[in-house]
Amino acid sequence: MNGLLHIIATPRGHESRTLNISKVFLEAFKSKYPGCKIDNLNVFEERLPDLTIKRIDGKYALLGGKDLSGDLKESWKDIVAVIERFLSADAYLISAPMWNFSIPYRLKHYIDVILQPRYLFQYTSAGPEGLVKGKKMAIITSRGGDYGTDDSRKFDLQEPYLRIVFGFAGITDIAFINAQPMDAMGPEMRDKKIKEAKALAKKIAESF
Repeated sequence: MNGLLHIIATPRGHESRTLNISKVFLEAFKSKYPGCKIDNLNVFEERLPDLTIKRIDGKYALLGGKDLSGDLKESWKDIVAVIERFLSADAYLISAPMWNFSIPYRLKHYIDVILQPRYLFQYTSAGPEGLVKGKKMAIITSRGGDYGTDDSRKFDLQEPYLRIVFGFAGITDIAFINAQPMDAMGPEMRDKKIKEAKALAKKIAESF
């Protein structure tokens, strides 16, 4: 294991409950892989490329089997740089609170930038094929309510979406650590669930 990309999708810094749990994961991970480089990418601080008309034209050119050249190729330089940073990692950790039943909008922006044909997936005669294979991912979330019950699970648009989108890219070994409920049932329940999430985060990191 040479490199872990930690994708941070919260603007709250040290006040983030999600990052508080991620810290335990990273400590256990670094203990197992002391020489591994941790690359922290905060999507709220990084300048992510905007998906302009020209860049969208480039995506459709790639989908059509064409190579980029001229202005289209130039417009894609920033996108390719973000993709290459993602692909250079051997494993992934995403720290993302639940926002409005789903993911923070800046994480969606990041995913829209990296999920590109010929880089993370390709179309074949048998259908789409993910190109990022054999890599593990852990995703740590915190939720105000509890979305793990039979009645509330339908509101969880976060875990299913992330499993689908990264599975489409070929990453299917994904472990979720969902700290919930953080707000709906008071501080005692919150502290209990954070403690449980930290224990699970440590266990998963040690199995990476």
